[in-house]
Amino acid sequence: MLKVKDVHVYYGAIHALKGVSFSIEKGELVTLLGANGAGKTTTLKTLSGLLRPRSGRIELEGASLNDADPHVIVQRGVGHAPEGRKIFPRFTVLENLYIGGYTRAKISLGPEIERVFELFPRLKERQKQVAGTLSGGEQQMLAIGRALMVRPKLLLLDEPSMGLAPKIVEQILETIASINKSGVTVLLVEQNAAMALAISHRGYVLETGQVILEGKASELAGNDLVRQAYLGG
Repeated sequence: MLKVKDVHVYYGAIHALKGVSFSIEKGELVTLLGANGAGKTTTLKTLSGLLRPRSGRIELEGASLNDADPHVIVQRGVGHAPEGRKIFPRFTVLENLYIGGYTRAKISLGPEIERVFELFPRLKERQKQVAGTLSGGEQQMLAIGRALMVRPKLLLLDEPSMGLAPKIVEQILETIASINKSGVTVLLVEQNAAMALAISHRGYVLETGQVILEGKASELAGNDLVRQAYLGG
């Protein structure tokens, strides 16, 4: 479904991604692991069109995304819940969801709204509440829900558990697994490596802008390097 081949990305003179290559099959949940500064968020921003690769190729269902603008990538079925959530704090929960579906006619968004409320009942209770007054966990639910409003084929999730209590983290990751089981392909960047690998099919490890390991989630969970670096030994 998604193919990333030898992608190089720069921030000015800084070489952030150095020939990154990976692929995701339709229906998979794939985790991208790596330390801070490894290039995980840069990878997701590049897939969303927020950054442009200097070289290499990105394909979604066989068609290039290299020169596509972000709104076109959204229209082609890529949803993105970014690091730090980036909700619209002065708008209500419901308004945030409608903004997430801006590439589609508002009248057609009813089923997506209901789907989000089924996944996150708390958001239904808070739908008229200003988003900036939500708890951290509720804001993360909203960020994921907003990304689902485009009816994505591919969902990009950047650190959905960051700053959340363990119980909320477990709920969020269980919901991500449920979204994947419903047929949505997921690329997950997650600091909680153990829980991420537990719900994933496969994974890749990034280090200083390069993929250094890949394999089935169970294989990575048992890899000595991964265990020492990300799973607490």
